[in-house]
Amino acid sequence: MLLGQIGYHVCLQNTRSLHFTETLRRSRRYRRCIKIDNEPVALKIIKNVEKYREAARLEINVLEKINEKDPDNKFLCVQMFDWFDYHGHICIAFELLGLSTFDFLKENNYYPYPLHHVRHMAYQMCHALKFLHDNKLTHTDLKPENILFVNSDFNITYNPEKKTDERYVKNTQIRVVDFGSATFNHEHHSTIVSTRHYRPPEVILELGWSHPCDVWSIGCILFEYYLGYTLFQTHDNREHLAMMERILGPIPSHMIRKTRKQKYFYRGALDWNENSSDGRYVRENCKSLRSYVLCDRMEHRLLFDLIQKMLIYEPSKRIMLGEALKHPFFDELTSEERAVCKRDSGLR
Repeated sequence: MLLGQIGYHVCLQNTRSLHFTETLRRSRRYRRCIKIDNEPVALKIIKNVEKYREAARLEINVLEKINEKDPDNKFLCVQMFDWFDYHGHICIAFELLGLSTFDFLKENNYYPYPLHHVRHMAYQMCHALKFLHDNKLTHTDLKPENILFVNSDFNITYNPEKKTDERYVKNTQIRVVDFGSATFNHEHHSTIVSTRHYRPPEVILELGWSHPCDVWSIGCILFEYYLGYTLFQTHDNREHLAMMERILGPIPSHMIRKTRKQKYFYRGALDWNENSSDGRYVRENCKSLRSYVLCDRMEHRLLFDLIQKMLIYEPSKRIMLGEALKHPFFDELTSEERAVCKRDSGLR
């Protein structure tokens, strides 16, 4: 829920009103607590800076549309309760959730999630994002930090093989959060979207983007849940493209011909020196996608089949989320795990 330098994520309880008085004025870090109908809520506070205020207004517009289309909060997007302007600071009240899936992973020493947890979280993400896409909205900033557990309480189990304790979240229900960059189909599409590690090739190559942008990000997230580390660990466009080619194969020639970013290519191929220090790093740390499968059991292979379909270079050929929800990887879901996603997301 944090917006970088823009705001704070706070747990709220024990005051009477959403409208702060002396508590907000006296609190340098805005760490005060309130309740709505006796329920604690989370508050996102956006600093009184015009560009941040404008971004907040856009996010509120998205959240209001989500509330309108999903008044019963069935489609796993964070619910906005209310918002208000306090002396120029825009404050948005949300349902109170648990840790993000990234923070839980970090606090668990980056031990990956069990496969059945990955399966349930993947199904919920596909369900939530299909709802957004059906309603002509692209999230554009999916990452483990923006997927929160409803409740992140956990059990601790000793792993004799690793000789350490591991945390297992008790409840894998999740919510998708942070709609500050979400974009409707008819709105202006920024050239650069998505956090680096989850950014698809069409964004790097400035070929335009739409809903498949989110699908690519989900594929990267599932890999990270399964193995505990990011698939594309880089901060450089050229190196990012080199990692993609090492893991997924060559970038399609028609995408290379179409991009304005010809500086990354030479004679129709990626301009990349495999014998440089960067080239050796990519060669030593990246391998074909299927090589990352931890064991040969069918459920593991099915997960990577789904991930591979999400990481197809050409956006129009990338799996759509309605199809993804029918993938055999999800056949092993329990009826309880499916229950939260029973309703069709065909709202318009």
